[in-house]
Amino acid sequence: MIFKVYYQENRLEVPVRENTKSLYVEASTEREVRYHLKDRNFNIELVQLLEGQHLEYEQASQDYQVESIDA
Repeated sequence: MIFKVYYQENRLEVPVRENTKSLYVEASTEREVRYHLKDRNFNIELVQLLEGQHLEYEQASQDYQVESIDA
């Protein structure tokens, strides 16, 4: 499954919507995604499962690059 993660780069700063970034992670569960990212200094706002037309839309973006979790 592909998850889209919305995050702020610095956990210690107050979240500002304009600074929200996103990345895509391939994993089995949201829990795996959060565990995979725990060592990064991210303030994770949302982890969203992408499927169907929403996934197709995201895949059409030029910024679409998926990180894979090696289990």
